[in-house]
Amino acid sequence: MRNDDVSAKPLKTCVLCGKPAQEKFRPFCSKRCADIDLHRWFSGAYAIPASEDPEDEDVNNAEDA
Repeated sequence: MRNDDVSAKPLKTCVLCGKPAQEKFRPFCSKRCADIDLHRWFSGAYAIPASEDPEDEDVNNAEDA
């Protein structure tokens, strides 16, 4: 048996629950996990925290004056 055999291909797992991912819902295992992930995006759970640059604040304050 060769190492590059198709049957030796590692199984992908669902990014939420760890079950084997199904091709139809990749990278998820089901529509349920896909919907949970979508809800997290819509609700802002995956938001990237940002900090304002002090230089940007100075420019915005100068424009307001």
